[in-house]
Amino acid sequence: MSALPESPAAERNKQPILEQLQRLLPPQGRLLELASGTGQHAAWFAAGLPGWRWQPTEANSAALPTIAAWVQRAGVGNVRPPCRLDVAQATWPSDDESLARDFEQPFDAIFCANLLHIAPWSLCQPLMNGARRHLAPDGLLLLYGPFLEGDVPTAPSNHEFDASLRRQHPAWGIRQREAVERCAQDAGLRLRQRIPMPSNNLLLVFKRA
Repeated sequence: MSALPESPAAERNKQPILEQLQRLLPPQGRLLELASGTGQHAAWFAAGLPGWRWQPTEANSAALPTIAAWVQRAGVGNVRPPCRLDVAQATWPSDDESLARDFEQPFDAIFCANLLHIAPWSLCQPLMNGARRHLAPDGLLLLYGPFLEGDVPTAPSNHEFDASLRRQHPAWGIRQREAVERCAQDAGLRLRQRIPMPSNNLLLVFKRA
Protein backbone atom coordinates (compact mmCIF):
# COMPACT_ATOMS: atom_id res chain seq x y z
CA MET A 1 0.00 0.00 0.00
CA SER A 2 1.56 3.30 -1.10
CA ALA A 3 2.13 5.99 1.50
CA LEU A 4 -0.17 9.01 1.55
CA PRO A 5 0.62 12.43 2.99
CA GLU A 6 -0.25 12.20 6.68
CA SER A 7 -0.89 14.64 9.51
CA PRO A 8 0.34 13.29 12.88
CA ALA A 9 -1.99 15.70 14.68
CA ALA A 10 -5.01 14.42 12.76
CA GLU A 11 -4.00 10.86 13.58
CA ARG A 12 -3.78 11.68 17.30
CA ASN A 13 -7.00 13.64 17.63
CA LYS A 14 -9.34 11.81 15.24
CA GLN A 15 -10.79 9.38 17.78
CA PRO A 16 -11.43 11.90 20.62
CA ILE A 17 -13.12 14.23 18.12
CA LEU A 18 -15.19 11.40 16.62
CA GLU A 19 -16.45 10.43 20.07
CA GLN A 20 -17.71 13.99 20.61
CA LEU A 21 -19.31 14.13 17.15
CA GLN A 22 -21.11 10.86 17.84
CA ARG A 23 -22.44 12.37 21.07
CA LEU A 24 -23.42 15.76 19.62
CA LEU A 25 -24.87 14.85 16.24
CA PRO A 26 -28.13 13.05 15.41
CA PRO A 27 -28.00 9.71 13.57
CA GLN A 28 -27.98 11.25 10.09
CA GLY A 29 -27.49 14.48 8.20
CA ARG A 30 -25.27 16.44 5.82
CA LEU A 31 -21.94 17.79 7.06
CA LEU A 32 -19.61 20.30 5.46
CA GLU A 33 -15.96 20.08 6.49
CA LEU A 34 -13.84 23.21 6.03
CA ALA A 35 -10.06 22.89 5.54
CA SER A 36 -10.03 19.09 5.33
CA GLY A 37 -6.23 18.95 5.08
CA THR A 38 -5.02 15.46 4.22
CA GLY A 39 -8.51 13.95 4.41
CA GLN A 40 -7.76 11.72 7.40
CA HIS A 41 -10.58 13.26 9.41
CA ALA A 42 -13.09 12.91 6.56
CA ALA A 43 -12.25 9.23 6.11
CA TRP A 44 -12.31 8.41 9.83
CA PHE A 45 -15.40 10.40 10.75
CA ALA A 46 -17.42 9.18 7.78
CA ALA A 47 -16.72 5.59 8.84
CA GLY A 48 -17.77 6.38 12.41
CA LEU A 49 -20.87 8.34 11.36
CA PRO A 50 -22.36 6.14 8.61
CA GLY A 51 -25.65 8.03 8.58
CA TRP A 52 -23.95 11.28 7.65
CA ARG A 53 -23.03 12.47 4.16
CA TRP A 54 -19.67 14.20 4.41
CA GLN A 55 -18.51 17.03 2.11
CA PRO A 56 -14.76 17.65 2.45
CA THR A 57 -13.25 20.88 1.12
CA GLU A 58 -9.86 22.56 0.86
CA ALA A 59 -8.68 25.98 -0.30
CA ASN A 60 -5.63 24.40 -1.96
CA SER A 61 -6.83 22.43 -4.98
CA ALA A 62 -3.58 20.42 -4.93
CA ALA A 63 -4.80 18.76 -1.72
CA LEU A 64 -8.00 17.38 -3.24
CA PRO A 65 -6.47 14.18 -4.71
CA THR A 66 -4.95 13.33 -1.32
CA ILE A 67 -8.32 13.75 0.41
CA ALA A 68 -9.95 11.52 -2.21
CA ALA A 69 -7.20 8.91 -1.74
CA TRP A 70 -7.69 8.75 2.04
CA VAL A 71 -11.44 8.33 1.54
CA GLN A 72 -10.91 5.61 -1.05
CA ARG A 73 -8.49 3.79 1.27
CA ALA A 74 -11.10 3.88 4.06
CA GLY A 75 -13.67 2.27 1.75
CA VAL A 76 -16.47 4.59 2.85
CA GLY A 77 -19.35 5.44 0.55
CA ASN A 78 -20.84 8.43 2.37
CA VAL A 79 -18.24 11.04 1.34
CA ARG A 80 -18.82 13.41 -1.55
CA PRO A 81 -15.93 14.26 -3.91
CA PRO A 82 -13.74 16.91 -2.25
CA CYS A 83 -14.10 20.39 -3.68
CA ARG A 84 -12.15 23.64 -3.49
CA LEU A 85 -13.52 26.09 -0.96
CA ASP A 86 -11.78 29.24 0.16
CA VAL A 87 -13.35 30.20 3.50
CA ALA A 88 -12.47 33.86 2.91
CA GLN A 89 -14.68 34.08 -0.18
CA ALA A 90 -18.27 35.32 -0.06
CA THR A 91 -19.48 32.39 -2.17
CA TRP A 92 -18.99 28.75 -1.22
CA PRO A 93 -17.79 26.58 -2.93
CA SER A 94 -15.10 28.70 -4.52
CA ASP A 95 -15.15 27.61 -8.15
CA ASP A 96 -16.59 24.09 -8.39
CA GLU A 97 -19.82 24.47 -10.35
CA SER A 98 -20.39 20.71 -10.38
CA LEU A 99 -21.08 20.84 -6.63
CA ALA A 100 -22.61 24.30 -6.35
CA ARG A 101 -26.14 22.90 -6.32
CA ASP A 102 -25.33 20.84 -3.20
CA PHE A 103 -24.50 24.07 -1.38
CA GLU A 104 -27.95 25.48 -2.13
CA GLN A 105 -29.28 23.02 0.45
CA PRO A 106 -28.37 23.80 4.08
CA PHE A 107 -25.95 21.60 5.99
CA ASP A 108 -26.92 20.04 9.30
CA ALA A 109 -23.39 20.57 10.64
CA ILE A 110 -20.19 22.34 9.65
CA PHE A 111 -16.88 21.09 11.06
CA CYS A 112 -13.51 22.83 11.01
CA ALA A 113 -10.34 21.69 12.77
CA ASN A 114 -7.07 23.52 13.29
CA LEU A 115 -7.59 26.35 10.82
CA LEU A 116 -7.84 29.67 12.67
CA HIS A 117 -4.34 29.58 14.16
CA ILE A 118 -2.65 28.97 10.77
CA ALA A 119 -4.57 31.68 8.92
CA PRO A 120 -4.85 35.46 9.25
CA TRP A 121 -7.27 36.62 11.91
CA SER A 122 -9.30 38.27 9.15
CA LEU A 123 -10.46 34.78 8.13
CA CYS A 124 -12.57 34.31 11.27
CA GLN A 125 -15.43 36.60 10.30
CA PRO A 126 -15.91 35.15 6.78
CA LEU A 127 -15.87 31.68 8.33
CA MET A 128 -18.66 32.62 10.71
CA ASN A 129 -20.63 34.42 8.01
CA GLY A 130 -20.37 31.45 5.67
CA ALA A 131 -21.38 29.03 8.40
CA ARG A 132 -24.45 31.12 9.19
CA ARG A 133 -25.34 31.19 5.48
CA HIS A 134 -25.05 27.45 4.96
CA LEU A 135 -26.26 25.98 8.27
CA ALA A 136 -29.74 24.53 8.67
CA PRO A 137 -31.87 26.30 11.32
CA ASP A 138 -30.90 23.74 13.99
CA GLY A 139 -27.45 23.06 12.56
CA LEU A 140 -24.18 23.07 14.50
CA LEU A 141 -20.86 24.74 13.75
CA LEU A 142 -18.07 22.74 15.40
CA LEU A 143 -14.63 24.36 15.71
CA TYR A 144 -11.72 22.31 17.03
CA GLY A 145 -8.27 23.53 17.96
CA PRO A 146 -6.20 25.44 20.53
CA PHE A 147 -7.61 28.66 21.95
CA LEU A 148 -6.46 31.25 24.47
CA GLU A 149 -9.03 32.16 27.14
CA GLY A 150 -9.15 35.20 29.37
CA ASP A 151 -10.41 33.29 32.40
CA VAL A 152 -8.36 30.09 31.97
CA PRO A 153 -4.57 29.86 32.49
CA THR A 154 -2.79 29.05 29.24
CA ALA A 155 -0.88 25.77 29.25
CA PRO A 156 2.89 26.17 28.74
CA SER A 157 2.66 23.98 25.64
CA ASN A 158 0.14 26.39 24.08
CA HIS A 159 2.36 29.38 24.93
CA GLU A 160 5.23 27.65 23.13
CA PHE A 161 3.02 26.66 20.21
CA ASP A 162 1.72 30.21 19.83
CA ALA A 163 5.27 31.59 19.79
CA SER A 164 6.37 29.03 17.19
CA LEU A 165 3.39 29.89 14.97
CA ARG A 166 4.19 33.61 15.08
CA ARG A 167 7.81 32.87 14.20
CA GLN A 168 6.61 30.96 11.13
CA HIS A 169 4.22 33.70 9.99
CA PRO A 170 3.40 37.06 11.62
CA ALA A 171 -0.31 36.66 10.81
CA TRP A 172 -0.60 33.28 12.54
CA GLY A 173 -1.21 32.54 16.21
CA ILE A 174 -3.60 30.90 18.65
CA ARG A 175 -6.83 32.92 18.78
CA GLN A 176 -8.64 34.25 21.79
CA ARG A 177 -11.81 32.27 22.35
CA GLU A 178 -13.72 35.37 23.37
CA ALA A 179 -12.77 37.13 20.12
CA VAL A 180 -13.93 34.10 18.12
CA GLU A 181 -17.23 34.24 20.02
CA ARG A 182 -17.66 37.91 19.10
CA CYS A 183 -17.19 37.09 15.42
CA ALA A 184 -19.80 34.36 15.78
CA GLN A 185 -22.22 36.74 17.48
CA ASP A 186 -21.76 39.29 14.70
CA ALA A 187 -22.78 36.56 12.24
CA GLY A 188 -25.83 35.52 14.26
CA LEU A 189 -24.32 32.47 15.98
CA ARG A 190 -23.93 31.76 19.69
CA LEU A 191 -21.55 29.50 21.59
CA ARG A 192 -23.59 26.70 23.15
CA GLN A 193 -20.87 24.34 24.39
CA ARG A 194 -17.19 24.56 25.26
CA ILE A 195 -15.75 21.05 25.38
CA PRO A 196 -12.21 20.48 26.73
CA MET A 197 -10.24 18.07 24.54
CA PRO A 198 -6.88 16.30 24.90
CA SER A 199 -3.61 18.22 24.47
CA ASN A 200 -5.14 21.51 25.68
CA ASN A 201 -7.51 21.84 22.73
CA LEU A 202 -11.19 22.76 22.71
CA LEU A 203 -14.23 21.82 20.69
CA LEU A 204 -16.48 24.88 20.42
CA VAL A 205 -20.11 24.25 19.44
CA PHE A 206 -22.09 27.13 17.93
CA LYS A 207 -25.75 27.39 16.92
CA ARG A 208 -27.92 30.08 15.43
CA ALA A 209 -28.81 32.80 17.91
